[in-house]
Amino acid sequence: MSEVTTTDLYEVTMALSYLREDMRAPATFSLSVRDLPPGRGFLVAAGLEPALDYLSRFHVGRSDVRDFADALGRPVEDLEPLRGLSFDGQVRALPEGRLVFAGEPLLEVTAPLPQAQLVETYLLSLVCHQTAIASKAARCVLAARGRPVVDFSLRRAHGPEAGLRAARLCALVGFAGTSNVAAARRYGIPAAGTMAHSYVEAFASEEEAFRAFARAHPGPVTFLVDTYDTDRGVATAARVLADLGLGPECGIRLDSGDLGALARRARAALDAAGLADVLIIVSGGLDEYGVDRLVRDGAPIDAYAVGTKVGTAADAPYLDAAYKLVEYDGHPVMKLSTAKATAPGPKQVFRGPGLRDVVGLANEEPPPGTEPLLRTVMRGGLRTAPPDPLAAARARFEADLAALPDGARRIEHPTAPAPAPSTRLTVLTTVVRHRIEARPGPGRTPEE
Repeated sequence: MSEVTTTDLYEVTMALSYLREDMRAPATFSLSVRDLPPGRGFLVAAGLEPALDYLSRFHVGRSDVRDFADALGRPVEDLEPLRGLSFDGQVRALPEGRLVFAGEPLLEVTAPLPQAQLVETYLLSLVCHQTAIASKAARCVLAARGRPVVDFSLRRAHGPEAGLRAARLCALVGFAGTSNVAAARRYGIPAAGTMAHSYVEAFASEEEAFRAFARAHPGPVTFLVDTYDTDRGVATAARVLADLGLGPECGIRLDSGDLGALARRARAALDAAGLADVLIIVSGGLDEYGVDRLVRDGAPIDAYAVGTKVGTAADAPYLDAAYKLVEYDGHPVMKLSTAKATAPGPKQVFRGPGLRDVVGLANEEPPPGTEPLLRTVMRGGLRTAPPDPLAAARARFEADLAALPDGARRIEHPTAPAPAPSTRLTVLTTVVRHRIEARPGPGRTPEE
């Protein structure tokens, strides 16, 4: 399936019309989130690297034109003006890992109007999905308060590709590992995993299963102890670990039931068996809310494995994001729709101490004590630098997270910082609004 044709039909019809009308002047589109989802105090910018890959290889070929024509039920010749279209524009964007708030552009595309329009849907899909997942995963890191968190999301992700991306995003925000072997190899993430209940069921007893697993894996092992009776499973695991002289870095995994109470009983049993260095790992329908409750309750848990709810951003699976035209042919433009108005002109985000942000115009000087966040990452359709290492994105995330106000860090009922518009942006918005409202309407003259 072509990436070019992975788009909404109206992108094609608009781009074709622009070409026929010779509307090829530079246009700037701004991609931002109007409002944060409920329960979010921040978002983590993500998806830029695959977005730049997509733009770098964007090219409308012969087969794409045929597919467009088939979709529209029109002769191929009608769609020929689109053939050969490539992306040769500029992209300014927040680097991955930066925290972002409502109303701030994650990226801005400036390119000839047909190009900038035709890439809208794919960019929105990439950036919104990955920002949503990264933001959910980041809250798990906050909830764990320094305890390792591992990604188990692949089997419940919305497809293998989504699972691969989720593993990368989890690593970006500080997860300790992933169960996804392909992601571990591609991104250099530590691979992590234990065993399934089916493995234990395949043997005549839990003890046989544990001993067989230890024979196959002489390094640190983790036994899943809740296939039958959890307390007995813990006792059996303790006996096998002690008999085989296994201890440091080995663990047991709890996957169901009252994880806090079970962890307390398991810790007591392991300690009594002289296995104080055996770790307790928990999984089973966890996300930041479950992790937060367990940590606040003081459960003796050493690591958390999260999957379904994080890999699908279950409580906030989409973002109220938009990709809107803010300038065409050097003229700032805006949308006035009720509750969906946009601000005109290319923009910049200026960040001050404590993540106090100002959204201003791209060409204005930074307010004192602030730094501009959007960088030029593509010019003339080419990257301005090699792909950003995952470690660099993680370092940016950790720095921003450390500066995040306490209210935005809360797992329950967070309060998100509200960026302020600059004076110049406010003035431009007023001027453009008045200009639009003064346009002649039906039955009116300019003087009216």
